[in-house]
Amino acid sequence: MLEQQDKEYTTPEWAKHVIWYQIFPERFCNGDPSNDPTRERLGMPEGWEISPWTGDWYEQALWEKEYSNTFRKSVYKRRYGGDLQGILDKLDYLEELGIGGIYLNPVFDAVSLHKYDASCYHHVDRFFGPDPEGDAQIMKAEDPSDSSTWQWTSADKLLLKLIKEVHKRGMKIILDGVFNHTGTDFWAFRDILEHQEHSQFKDWYAIQSFKDPSEPNSEFLYDSWWGVKSLPALKEEGKTLAAPVREHIFEITRRWMDPDGDGDPSDGIDGWRLDVPEEIGKDFWKEWNELVESINPEAFTVGEIWTKKSKDWVGKDLFKSSMNYPFTNAVIEYLVNESVKASEFLKELRALRRQFPHEAQFVLQNLMDSHDTPRLASMIVNSDLEFGEETKPNEGFKVRKPTVEERRLQRLIALFQYTYVGAPMIYYGTEAGMWGADDPDDRKPMVWPEYEYDPEQKHPLGEDRPVDENSFDSQLFKWYKKLGAIRNTRLSLRIGGFQELAVDNAQNVFCYARILNQNMFCIVVINRSEKTQKVSIPLSNFDIPADKHFENLVTDTRIRINGEEATLTLSPVTGAILAPEKQDNANRS
Repeated sequence: MLEQQDKEYTTPEWAKHVIWYQIFPERFCNGDPSNDPTRERLGMPEGWEISPWTGDWYEQALWEKEYSNTFRKSVYKRRYGGDLQGILDKLDYLEELGIGGIYLNPVFDAVSLHKYDASCYHHVDRFFGPDPEGDAQIMKAEDPSDSSTWQWTSADKLLLKLIKEVHKRGMKIILDGVFNHTGTDFWAFRDILEHQEHSQFKDWYAIQSFKDPSEPNSEFLYDSWWGVKSLPALKEEGKTLAAPVREHIFEITRRWMDPDGDGDPSDGIDGWRLDVPEEIGKDFWKEWNELVESINPEAFTVGEIWTKKSKDWVGKDLFKSSMNYPFTNAVIEYLVNESVKASEFLKELRALRRQFPHEAQFVLQNLMDSHDTPRLASMIVNSDLEFGEETKPNEGFKVRKPTVEERRLQRLIALFQYTYVGAPMIYYGTEAGMWGADDPDDRKPMVWPEYEYDPEQKHPLGEDRPVDENSFDSQLFKWYKKLGAIRNTRLSLRIGGFQELAVDNAQNVFCYARILNQNMFCIVVINRSEKTQKVSIPLSNFDIPADKHFENLVTDTRIRINGEEATLTLSPVTGAILAPEKQDNANRS
């Protein structure tokens, strides 16, 4: 069966060569303070104001304390003003980091900070563009159910400019498609709230009962995402979405993939990340993916699937890739929690690879953290917790900054992430040293080198904690930048096969190769132990003259080859990337 999948599955070649960078727009960069969100639109309490970008995260403003003396209740009312101009302003930063693909969390108009509660799909959030009031007037003048009335708002045009600038740098950009549910402010749902069973859009949602004015005890009830009433679920029929919903989503798919509608998708987005796709029947996704490919055969689609079931969603008729959370879990178990041995870690990775068509292995998004997990740095600080556990500070989560030793482990994890099979994906700020628990603490404002930030000294529960300097970690950034440069100039690290070379559970070390051919390969050595280790690397499978040396691309030093092996001494919790001397580099495709 998998062999048949291999023959039928194809993926865009470019997707094998990118390093992904995930951006949570509201918290990345406030490039245009004139468009900051307003209290009236968001329905915020009296006294509410934009939160200071550089403030102590757990410090409550006066208006927050008046709203609630509990940090976790008031924090979701905050806005920091991140916008599309901020992303445009930081494209040079991303290019310097070696990023080839940008994934944006939802950008469509919505009331919340996270934008998973869309008010509409065909317009960018009014506060992400330069003219929120003007955009609101444009939206009011349209019939959202009739695409012939749709116009381009200033925020829409700024997204199109961002796409153009991204493409100009040889980078790609994908958007978050949230097609299982909307917000209660979504135009079709608002019509149902007003007209109930007489609404022309009543078949858009999974309505359980309408409110009857003649029956005082009647209730308006509807299905929602995981019971969250602010996220009403769109209606399914069989294994697909209801016909009018389906057609509307097809319309907005065309709008953002080919904005001019001229058959040339070069001015549109390069694909989609799909939110909770398992909660919609596969028949819809098959038809939707067929549409996506008809618009742009080189488009990239990736499903948010947390479990090993992702193998059932990557294939010829479905998605090109998935967010590789099983990879995240495996790395945390071995490198962070140390709950498995090196050999067990490699065995698990082997099993995960074999679930997918061969070509798909090179495009899986290998992430270590996201907007739905604690920051990698904080997972390391809280190594006693398993990945996927509810990790909030009120459950004993340590909110402090990582130590030097814990940062060393983060560097080793990044080295593995950048040299393993698949496309590394970095969550904004991980490369800058950001730390934090699960939502909302993983969504702090980005730490930029040009800003001076208040120290973090407050605790969400009022407990004692160390005073932690909060600033851009330039050394960590340089590390991620170096890894990006190594990966982007070594073709074997992007499309080379994976070969295990040696593993030693007693020493807690292992090594593997990424092989393109006899002349183009890299060997990676990992020392997870707390001791300096001398590692022997078997070379019997390589045709290397005895008088040659390896380059250690991490330290820019030479490693002598002795017959059919090379010997390397590694400091505790470090790794090496070895390549034959004078190996031809291959720039990113």
